[in-house]
Amino acid sequence: MAIAAAASASASTTTLPSSSASRAPSAPVRPSSFFSPSSASSPPQSRLLRARIPLRTPRLSISAAAASMSVRTPERSSPPSSFLDRRESGFLHFVKYHGLGNDFILVDNRDSSEPRVTPEQAAKLCDRNFGIGADGVIFAMPGINGTDYTMRIFNSDGSEPEMCGNGVRCFARFIAELENLSGKQRFTVHTGAGLIVPEIQDDGKVTVDMGEPILKASDVPTKLLPNKDHSVVKYDLKVDGVTWNVTCVSMGNPHCVTFGAKGEQVDKLNLAEIGPKFEHHEMFPARTNTEFVQVFSPSHLKMRVWERGAGATLACGTGACAVVVAAVLEGRAGRSCTVDLPGGPLEIEWREKDNHVYMTGPAEVVFYGSVPI
Repeated sequence: MAIAAAASASASTTTLPSSSASRAPSAPVRPSSFFSPSSASSPPQSRLLRARIPLRTPRLSISAAAASMSVRTPERSSPPSSFLDRRESGFLHFVKYHGLGNDFILVDNRDSSEPRVTPEQAAKLCDRNFGIGADGVIFAMPGINGTDYTMRIFNSDGSEPEMCGNGVRCFARFIAELENLSGKQRFTVHTGAGLIVPEIQDDGKVTVDMGEPILKASDVPTKLLPNKDHSVVKYDLKVDGVTWNVTCVSMGNPHCVTFGAKGEQVDKLNLAEIGPKFEHHEMFPARTNTEFVQVFSPSHLKMRVWERGAGATLACGTGACAVVVAAVLEGRAGRSCTVDLPGGPLEIEWREKDNHVYMTGPAEVVFYGSVPI
């Protein structure tokens, strides 16, 4: 039976694409008054996301006849010009972004150095069945130590990582939107991993100076004994009775990188089974992100990732950086590589002249919304 229904509720709403489209527009633009009541400081408005879907179950008035059924909504007053203009207490306004499918809830927190939600609330917001759904919540905060901004992130399990590569690209695009900036832009961002410098390119992609990789075993950190200049490179690690060859790298957060045998396909791995065993291995006191890598050529790699605190994700920016560093250390690849992830490719370069790792990739808006907290 096909039932046509229109629903309204007093609960908060999330702006999604209209029902005539099967997915979000490639470049949705927020309502001009989303971030502040003053439209003068807001970016121009273009294509508006029209359908509003309540996050709470609406109350419907239903009448049925023998041959048909109709669903009617209660009478409602005219809505404000934009539900995003509302500033009542108890509501969190947000924008959802993704970087190659690694998705985040972005929150404007520039007026405070304390996150607007707790780790427990963040975990609920990230729930894909009972919340907004995301791999993490990212807060845009005031800069410290001379930086333009501070970025903090809570994972979907409520833990707080040092930083996130895909997240910082989304962060840069979010800042440009908040500040009504266009074209090429560069910011300095304080993170738990130190100074990060993203630069928005003319084509909308974001290049991020991720800084120098950390290779000293005790700083990664790992309890594995160094076997190459204080680093852990091609080390035999036993996980659940199986020996894996691993290299440990930190990009401000810990990574354990393992390369499969020649011809072995990473797509066949049971990531949900083996990932947690790496993450919680006793050799990684701060837990670890784990990358499983397949080498196609010295400039083309493929990886799957189990992220600490988030599980299997479609992309991990710091992981892709760690993979290229590990591939160079093991003599498997050059310093400039395309890294294929389930969500798409990233371009990674480990430059010899400054020892910094540079990551380039997209960051896209998914939708705008508000939710009670």
